[in-house]
Amino acid sequence: MSSKRGVLRTDATRRNRQISFPDPGAISGLLTGVSFIGGVGGAAALADLPYPRPGSEPEEIRRYFTENSSLARLSATGQLISTLSLARFTASVARLAERSGRGSQGLRTAAVAGGALATTSLATSALCTLALSGRWGEDDASAATLARRGFAAGGPIHGVGFGMMTGALALAALRTGELPRTVAITGLLSAAAGLLSPLYFVKETAGWLIPVGRFSGLLVSRIVGVRLGRPR
Repeated sequence: MSSKRGVLRTDATRRNRQISFPDPGAISGLLTGVSFIGGVGGAAALADLPYPRPGSEPEEIRRYFTENSSLARLSATGQLISTLSLARFTASVARLAERSGRGSQGLRTAAVAGGALATTSLATSALCTLALSGRWGEDDASAATLARRGFAAGGPIHGVGFGMMTGALALAALRTGELPRTVAITGLLSAAAGLLSPLYFVKETAGWLIPVGRFSGLLVSRIVGVRLGRPR
């Protein structure tokens, strides 16, 4: 009986893959990570000062953005491009979820809701960074407030949305055979880290969940984006 179920499950996966078509727009899954790392990582690497950590003194924040305003704009640009790419990739994830079999509607809803929250929060973070590169970054009080809001939006809040989308992506890709099991499990672990990232507001040592969830999720998005976008 168990072997028969396994055969049926395999046949269902094959049918899902046979009726799938290339989704060229899914390459946005790759661009989401490339643009984010290129903008944020590039700005951090080129800056004369270390990027102010959450809780830094207001004068440290003001000094960083005053002396590195052009790099702050580079970081904001990378985040905005990543936002647009993520919005497009969310559509691909939603389509993948639609053909994932039983429970597909719930996965699609999670993908769309998570993608919407992730794009909105990342765009908010980018706009805060852009504002910090201008006159708002020249005042201690406004610089500290914007930096705090930008971190909250682009860190824990973004983590929840991105975690929801990544979890839906991993489950849908596993059911349709678009991902090897090990990569899909990585996606589920990434989703868990993202969903738990607001624990940072309770205990700062939980901050490691933010980069773990983000970068592992970007890796899974890259792999899925390339696989969905290539001709079958």
